[in-house]
Amino acid sequence: MPTTAATAPLYAIKAELFRSLAHPTRIQALEVLSAAPHHEAPVSDLLAATGAEASVLSQHLAVLKRAGVVTSSRTGNTVVYRLSRPLVAELLVVARAFLRETLDASGRQLAAADELPPLQGESERTGQ
Repeated sequence: MPTTAATAPLYAIKAELFRSLAHPTRIQALEVLSAAPHHEAPVSDLLAATGAEASVLSQHLAVLKRAGVVTSSRTGNTVVYRLSRPLVAELLVVARAFLRETLDASGRQLAAADELPPLQGESERTGQ
């Protein structure tokens, strides 16, 4: 199906969503929120889990907030972030399943490579 004037903005929105997810710290923060009760956690928990500097984490959370992936609220000095929708947690589950399948396939390929007949000089390069 070709892209039309009506569908082009939809693809752009979807691309922006994936761009917002495209950093390990953001994924880690989302996974912390996904695993937390009610899909929410204070910034202090996110800082502890990610090990990021406060200013860096703040920038990453702002990216996720602009993309509509998380929301935040403040009570006194505590800022709490939460997943904007349960579907975000489902997206992370699917992404992890994809990762596991990919790693499993790579593991099978590595095992198959280990079963190949040795080549002359191979043990010197691989340490075997």
